This record gives sequence, C-alpha cells and structure tokens, in this order.
Amino acid sequence: MKRIVVLGGSFGGLTAAFEVKRLLGKEAEVTVISNDDRFVFLPSLPWLIMGWRRPEDITLRVSDILRPKDIQFLHEAALQVDAETSKVRTKTKEIAYDYLVISTGPFLSFDEVPGLGPDNGYTDCTFDLDHAIKTGQTWRKIIETPGPIVIGSAQMVSCFGPSYELAFEMDAELRRMKMRHKVPILYLTSEPYLGHMGVGGLGNSKRFFEDEFAERDIKSIVSQAIEEVTPGEIRLKDGTKIPFRLAMIAPPFKGVPSVAPLGNPRGFIPVDKRYRHTKNKNIFAIGVAMAIAPPEQTPVPTGVPKTGYMTVKMAKTAAAAISADVRGTTPPAESEIDVMCLMDMGNTAAFMKAAPVLPPRQESVTKKGIWAKWLKVGFEKYFLWKMKNGMSNLP
Repeated sequence: MKRIVVLGGSFGGLTAAFEVKRLLGKEAEVTVISNDDRFVFLPSLPWLIMGWRRPEDITLRVSDILRPKDIQFLHEAALQVDAETSKVRTKTKEIAYDYLVISTGPFLSFDEVPGLGPDNGYTDCTFDLDHAIKTGQTWRKIIETPGPIVIGSAQMVSCFGPSYELAFEMDAELRRMKMRHKVPILYLTSEPYLGHMGVGGLGNSKRFFEDEFAERDIKSIVSQAIEEVTPGEIRLKDGTKIPFRLAMIAPPFKGVPSVAPLGNPRGFIPVDKRYRHTKNKNIFAIGVAMAIAPPEQTPVPTGVPKTGYMTVKMAKTAAAAISADVRGTTPPAESEIDVMCLMDMGNTAAFMKAAPVLPPRQESVTKKGIWAKWLKVGFEKYFLWKMKNGMSNLP
C-alpha cells in the first residue's frame, strides 16, 4: 500500500485526496494534514464581508467529509518537509510518505509592507475566513460613519479578483442605501492597468474595467507600490498619501514556510506540466504553492493567479500522475491550464475566461450579465455539495 500525504485542506488538497483515493482505492493510504479543520468556500468571502453570507453557509468540517472516504486527517500544521527521507514533521508526529501533494496556499506576507494587515497593521484582508469576518466588521462601521474606502492589491500579489469584486459590491450596496455620495471609493493596485489580473488581461478586460469604474465613479491608481501604512493613511513609494477609513489591501504572497525551502526565492515550488517537483519526483505542488513565471515584466511586480478552478484541475492532473506511477501505466497527456472566473459586481456579474491562462491564447473573453451572477450563486452551492460528498470526479 502506498502512503500519499496531502498538505492542505482547501480546494486543491481535498480534491487531490479524494481523487487519489478514488483512483487507487485500497492501494493507497491517504492522509490529509492541515492546521484548519474548516473547508471554506473562499470565493464567497466577499459576500460574507458584505453581510450576504454567514460563516456556517460557506464552511464544512474537513474531518467529517474525509472520514466516510477512508481518508485520515491530522489536524496539525506541517512544520517541515524532509525531501531526502520523504517525511513530514508536525508538532507531535513524523509522517512518512511515498508521494506528497503540497496544496498549502499562500503565506500572506504582511510584514513586507510596514503597517499592512489586520493583525499587526491598519488594513483589512479577505483571503481567509477570520480576516473576512473582521473586514465585515470594518465595513459595518463605514455604514455607520461614512468615509473614504481604498481597495486593491500591494506589490507581489497574485490574486486580484476579490478586490475587484468588493469594489463593485460596496459601490452597489452604498447606492442601494442611498449613501454612495458619502463614501469615495479608490481602487489601488500594483497592476500596470485595470484588468491586467497578473496575466496580461483577459480579452477586453482593460476597457471593461475602465468603463465600469467610470460609470460607478470608482477612481483608480495603477502600477503603484506601497511604502507603508499608518493609521488612516496609505503612503506610496512615489510619495503619494491616500487617506482611508477602510482599506482592504491584498498583501504580498510567498510560499508557506514549511515548504518554502523546496521552492524558488519566494518559496513557490517549481513543477513540470503534471505538477511534479522538478527535482524531487515523489513530490507534487498545486495551486498557489506552485510556481508560475509571470507572462511579462511589469513596472511593479505582480504574480500569476492560481484560482480555485485552476487548482482543482491541477489536483486532478497530479492525482492521475500518482495513480499512473503506482500502477505502472501511462499518465494522461499533458495539457495547458486554462482559467474561468465568475466575478460578482453587486447588481450584476462578469464571466472571464482565458485558454490557456498565459498568452498567447486560443481564447480570451470578459462578458457581463445577470446570468453570470446566478451562475456564481449556483456554483457555490454545487461545489459545497461536491466537497461534502467527496465527488472529485465531477467537473
């Protein structure tokens, strides 16, 4: 029996665990290691901030959904991976593996910008459940005492979608409450232009975001790096000072410390097209943990996004490669990764697609319509049902 260890209990980790177990059955002993026993449907965190979802609406208990699939769960943080001896060390255990799948997500590197972050700084964040809950509290204070909002992304960010969503959602909600004129909204980003998204844009995304922001009177400052944040003020490296009452700024991304030694200088892990580590052939890395070189150099550094959609596809590819290794068969043919996103805009939504994710592309599009909003609502319910029942074989 092969021992497969999966680090991470979110989109990639759970999909990889379910899929390896489905493909190999009793030939595999699968263990998931995570310091969080909650699966959170991360795309719904902006809705939670707005008060449109409760935490219990978008979370599942990881241990409960793994147990029926005969997958072991260790509720601890991985402290170290020893690639030479093929072992993972936690606070209480040392777990040997034949194959390791790393799906640890990002390390939110707030410390790279003084004053950034909700724990030791002055800004809010929406990349995990606890931070989103706190951001929701700040948002409700804005409704009580209006003032300027700054939303966006610092340098070295590789996930821009939630910031765009919140800018649109806050605009729509403030208009519904007839108080938009009391709350200036500024979108601040490291992207070289609106709609760049770290991938050189998606179809007509530059014009799309410029037009939508102009229609909603959302001001923007692009291609900027943040020097520091002080109480109520963001200071840019060019000397500009921006006041705020709420600042929701995505922080720089790095690899999680326990796996960072396996990666590049920022801790992201180099892999081949089946997500196998370029040096350690029994280690796979998927999602934010793996390294993708940006398609172009930008004046302010940005990273390439790895969305939940992309991560699930990576997980299935890695699981198929592990299964082929174990059984001595040929793995499925390599394929370019593509991306599809549904971006909520408050009173409507947008569908965005890039195939492949990096240019030059076969297809690239951004389209708006209320149908995209209902697709997003439906997908939330579908994906939570799929994870709850361990249905990794479904799209």
